[in-house]
Amino acid sequence: MKRRGVLGLLGASAAAPAGLQAQAARPTVGYLGSENPEVFASRLAAFRAGLASTGFEEGRTVTIDYVWAQSRNERLPALAAELVARNVRVIAAPGSLASALAAKAATTTVPVVFETGADPVAAGLVANLNRPGGNVTGVTSLNAEVGPKRLELLRELVPSAKSAAVLVNPTNPRNTEATVASMTAATHALGLELRILNASREEDFEPAFAAAARAGMLTIANETFFNRPVPLAALSVKHAVPTAHQSREFALAGGLMSYGGVVADSHRQAGVYVGRVLKGERPADLPVQQATKVEFLINMRTAKLLGLTVPVPLLSRADEVIE
Repeated sequence: MKRRGVLGLLGASAAAPAGLQAQAARPTVGYLGSENPEVFASRLAAFRAGLASTGFEEGRTVTIDYVWAQSRNERLPALAAELVARNVRVIAAPGSLASALAAKAATTTVPVVFETGADPVAAGLVANLNRPGGNVTGVTSLNAEVGPKRLELLRELVPSAKSAAVLVNPTNPRNTEATVASMTAATHALGLELRILNASREEDFEPAFAAAARAGMLTIANETFFNRPVPLAALSVKHAVPTAHQSREFALAGGLMSYGGVVADSHRQAGVYVGRVLKGERPADLPVQQATKVEFLINMRTAKLLGLTVPVPLLSRADEVIE
């Protein structure tokens, strides 16, 4: 081969590895989603914004490898193990306690960043909020803590109620146990009888609301139901059940009331934490962030449909009133 041809080949081979090396140097984040991209759209946008604020932009300086359980929590352990086998640098498990627990169970070496409304210590995710230890840290959005307050607000709207129902997902036992315990204490303090209703799929919602209509009022606090505000709002009106939900999207979709953490903030912070881990910080040294902001919405149109009069003091405490 002529000298010029040899040099040309050498130049091409030198240039190719540079491009490949740049691509190989781009870290990969594994995203363990309990639902699907459409349901998680707003959360994904917040997560990516938080990640980008640390200098990691998807497709340019970081790759995100998504796996989705499609509302089937039983698939999460296998999906988490799949991400570990792909040698991702960090596993993000935002928006689901079941996802976070599956990621934690899958690895003791790959860093895991969660976002959940549950109590991370009680759920067994971390040993301590300030010093998580191990390979897991993340953000809690306080939805578990505000569940009793959600019931109190609902009782102010329905003072004649003698009982209340809570909708839980039996396939998410850690979350369900904590919810039932807190709601049992809350209903006892308010002098109400508590009914536990189960739903793990959207097909279960209709019979649950039919049962809730007999209970008098309903409160919802579970990640499965967070992601289904539109059908839940429609059923609450159809069955004339005064219902309180953790997500603002529920009230915007026609539900009576929502009270809970601002999920966009907590997902953005989860993205920030993933970026910090990619830069070399250890999860053990990153305290679990507690998102303290909550918002309260009342839908006055729905209140009128349900024949409820909203007390003025309750209206004055709302962050947003939907007329």
